[in-house]
Amino acid sequence: MTHAFLDSDPDATVLPFADTDAAVDLDTFFEVSLDLLIIRELDGRVAKVSRSWTTVMGYAPEELVGRPLLRLVHPDDMPGTLRSRVEVENRRPDDPVLGYINRYRHKDGSYRTLEWRAHRHGDRIYAVARDVTDRVAAERALIQAKADAEAASRAKSDFLANMSHEIRTPLNGVIGIVDALARTALSPEQAEMVGLIRDSGVTLERLVSDILDVSKIEAGELALEIRPFDLDAALGPVVDLMRARAEDKGLRFRVERDPDARGLFQGDSTRIRQVVGNLLSNAVKFTETGGVTVRIGLVEIGDEPPTLRLEIQDTGVGFKAGDAERLFDRFSQADGTITRRFGGTGLGLSICRSLTEMMGGEIWAASMPGAGSRFTVVLPLPRAEDLDAYDARDTRRPDAPAAEPRALRVLLAEDHPTNQRVVQLILASQGVEVVTVADGAQALEAFQTDTFDLVLMDMQMPVMDGLAATRAIREHERTSGRAPTPLIMLSANAMAEHRDDALAAGADLHVPKPITAASLLEGIEQALG
Repeated sequence: MTHAFLDSDPDATVLPFADTDAAVDLDTFFEVSLDLLIIRELDGRVAKVSRSWTTVMGYAPEELVGRPLLRLVHPDDMPGTLRSRVEVENRRPDDPVLGYINRYRHKDGSYRTLEWRAHRHGDRIYAVARDVTDRVAAERALIQAKADAEAASRAKSDFLANMSHEIRTPLNGVIGIVDALARTALSPEQAEMVGLIRDSGVTLERLVSDILDVSKIEAGELALEIRPFDLDAALGPVVDLMRARAEDKGLRFRVERDPDARGLFQGDSTRIRQVVGNLLSNAVKFTETGGVTVRIGLVEIGDEPPTLRLEIQDTGVGFKAGDAERLFDRFSQADGTITRRFGGTGLGLSICRSLTEMMGGEIWAASMPGAGSRFTVVLPLPRAEDLDAYDARDTRRPDAPAAEPRALRVLLAEDHPTNQRVVQLILASQGVEVVTVADGAQALEAFQTDTFDLVLMDMQMPVMDGLAATRAIREHERTSGRAPTPLIMLSANAMAEHRDDALAAGADLHVPKPITAASLLEGIEQALG
């Protein structure tokens, strides 16, 4: 098959190549080269090509010599090819054009992708091309596969976020109502039943959070928040909570602490607390008799950043030495009977290891069956303030005067009736006046016509969502000269991007559902503070 371009220039002449010894050597080289060699004149006509053009592109050398090569270029690649041609013709001889890629028509009508290296010598252009069709196709396939994988990851994240929202919304009602009910006068039998419901709700909420964390870790979307924090304030609440749970089971609970393991440090206190809470929760859960010991140590050597060392030791069921590493695999536990006896998915320790490694630390475990376990976490933790300065500042801090009790007036924007009731029950016990509206538009109207000490805003609502309502409230404050009112976003959307969206819209704080009296009151105190 001969294409029209080869016959369209009857006046074209074959340009003879000089018959010298060098030419003979060049002829031999042109015959044996696997790459596509070509010499062309400045007017674009081919002076000489290698025999490999027949193998790769289907054209015998005599079909190309004297013809303009540009007619083989794919139309879409013509503008770039012309620019490359001008570039190589105007460059210095010792400055070749490298790596230009375009498509040329094969004799069978298909197109092959060629990668070029060319430079000018005298009045001719010397070039070599290589067929990279398969390589380019593989690269495009890889790019497409990466795009597909990213799209699948986004779809999974969106699905998990939606499922998290749908699960957390009713779960908020369960946990919140039970928490409020537990604060009322109950018979011992009723208190026991309420406690069982509350524990089951907390377990379910933790499972949802663990699945979200695993998804974010897999997608590389879980980011650390490095900021100064007080070690006592970070670890105190989770240690106290687990102490109460241990004592409820009749277990001893002891905390051993190095004198210098205190002060202000630079790190992600939330993730450190999550690791410690997970390990302590497991220790209490898997221990029936004896107790749990927490050791908090700090190693400081010279000018090196301090290293926080945390040990959680229990007298529980333990595990075989060979199972220590497998414990940190997802959905894995040391013994299948543990799942039947104690429950759990095996996600917690996997998350602990991922978080610890993200923070530049290590985690390991040691145990013997029936003799308990010891989990050790080592984290680099630079001080944010010298310990002497921390102690001096602490001693200079004056005692805060007792605040006069004052009834707060709160605007609650929440479309779910059960979740409305949860907040109302929690705040009623604190003497708070709550004005409730069912969507963002009503919240904006109420805010414009009345005054409140605090706004509690749901994120997903009909008519106007919480983000739009928050932006509108902040704009109203700005245009009216009104002082900003503390605003907390209460949302079943609990992923990091949802918190960021809330803060970007103007919220002071994001409190994820399900909420309890403790989490809500702590959030209100923080927002008002």
